[in-house]
Amino acid sequence: MSRQYFVTGGAGFIGSNFVYRLLERGEKVTVYDNLSRAGAPRNLKWLQEKFGEKAFSLVVGDVRDAAQLTVSAREADIIVHLAGQVAVTTSVVKPREDFEINALGTFNVLEAARLNERNPIFLYSSTNKVYGGMEDVHVVETDSRWQYENLPFGAPETQPLDFHSPYGCSKGAGDQYVRDYARIYDLRSVVLRQSCIYGPRQFGVEDQGWVAWMAIAAVTGRQISIYGDGKQIRDLLHVYDLIDAYEAVIKNIDQVKGEVFNLGGGPENTMSIWTEFGPRLEKLLGKPIPVVRGDWRPGDQKVFVADIRKAEKMLGWKPQYDVEKGVAQLFDWVNKNRNLF
Repeated sequence: MSRQYFVTGGAGFIGSNFVYRLLERGEKVTVYDNLSRAGAPRNLKWLQEKFGEKAFSLVVGDVRDAAQLTVSAREADIIVHLAGQVAVTTSVVKPREDFEINALGTFNVLEAARLNERNPIFLYSSTNKVYGGMEDVHVVETDSRWQYENLPFGAPETQPLDFHSPYGCSKGAGDQYVRDYARIYDLRSVVLRQSCIYGPRQFGVEDQGWVAWMAIAAVTGRQISIYGDGKQIRDLLHVYDLIDAYEAVIKNIDQVKGEVFNLGGGPENTMSIWTEFGPRLEKLLGKPIPVVRGDWRPGDQKVFVADIRKAEKMLGWKPQYDVEKGVAQLFDWVNKNRNLF
């Protein structure tokens, strides 16, 4: 029997890729999105052109609207909550808006799930920012990167939470509510603390989606700014691998409900944001790329690498896209679609 998927932020970068996967195999999908992000109308149009306007239901709605959410999600069997305010910098400038979207918005989606009589599966897109600056973890500097001194597999789910920045606080509040709804209400919920996700359909901007933003800027000749020393390390996870993880969670929900998973590229898929990524991007572009430099930004971790062994063990999941293959694919998508930027 076909199940009804309800995807908040379904016209966003991750959401549209996930909805595409679902529609491709004939699933019933409702997209719930306020279409406020610049790329959302373009992603929506892409889905409609690929599958037809009647292939899925669209609710133009905001997660801050609890009543509309509750009505819209009442037939859902699987709720995937991807909608949110996504930039640390924006959260610093507009902390109330960030709180209302991420903390209160997640609470609203959870309540819609709790009031849904179908006992839906609930996936929450959290972030590595819930771990804050990880000042308790010693890092060392090399010629091209920062790296953990004593965490060869990366940061585990047991790393102490430290909600640094309003964004970290709002996403972290949602993270903990999702965990607790599994305990208190027996909701079949799972928290996914995501690292640096990248891939096609990502209309990155300077404040969020840095891999895509730098590729877009390089191709279109826009200014690239590097904050800090450019040696900050991130583990990169391709969006298709992330979707594979979502599907593995849904498949194994009886075994993993109430769990928290770090989802990233892991130690094998790390890259510094400019000292290593810059030369790779220049090679793909075929010419040098000038950059301007700026100070470190609040909440910017020198290193974040996710320890993904728990997800590998409990979900039978592992990233399939290495950094070289994934970045080349993203660059090719940007190059072929430069008219969209």
